[in-house]
Amino acid sequence: MSVRLLCLRHAESENVVAGAAGALPGAELTPRGRAQAARAAHLLRAEGIAKVYAGDAVRARRTAEIIAGTLDADVAVLPALAEMGLGGAEGTKDRAVRARTAEVLRSWVVDGDLRAAVGDGEDGQAVTARVIAALTSIAAAHPGGTVAVVGHVASLTAGLSVLCGLGGRVWGSPLPFATPFLVEHDGGSWHCRTWPPECWV
Repeated sequence: MSVRLLCLRHAESENVVAGAAGALPGAELTPRGRAQAARAAHLLRAEGIAKVYAGDAVRARRTAEIIAGTLDADVAVLPALAEMGLGGAEGTKDRAVRARTAEVLRSWVVDGDLRAAVGDGEDGQAVTARVIAALTSIAAAHPGGTVAVVGHVASLTAGLSVLCGLGGRVWGSPLPFATPFLVEHDGGSWHCRTWPPECWV
């Protein structure tokens, strides 16, 4: 039975506004981010969401909690949905590191080279493996159902690029904040028919 995953990047958060790179699990949502999460909840109200899944970073959990509160749904935290880790470069605002991060993500998504990493941070094999495992476990738990999944721009892009065979066609269209898009699993294969900034709604 097909499972519908309404995926979205977390809402705007303090680390993004500050220009800090990395997983940064303690970064909170901004006031604008809380409003974005509320808007996402409004968009999802009629979708019959059974559960809201999120990574363990504060910004992902807060986004999920705002959505779940509106939808009267439970939140489940999956650490495997975390953003790509940058190792010793976590939290940096250095432009060179941020440029290298973009280069690494491009190599994963466009070139299919999952060996690249930022310094001693995670490589693409590690990031895609954990995100794919998380999404697969979510799909297995909800046959015929619909769930929401709150993740992060780089890790969701990398994982879904592999699962759905998206490749370079998504490059240049980064996930906007708190904008749901549909990913389906039919029991055998994965499909992501649209990609933000074109939203599914």
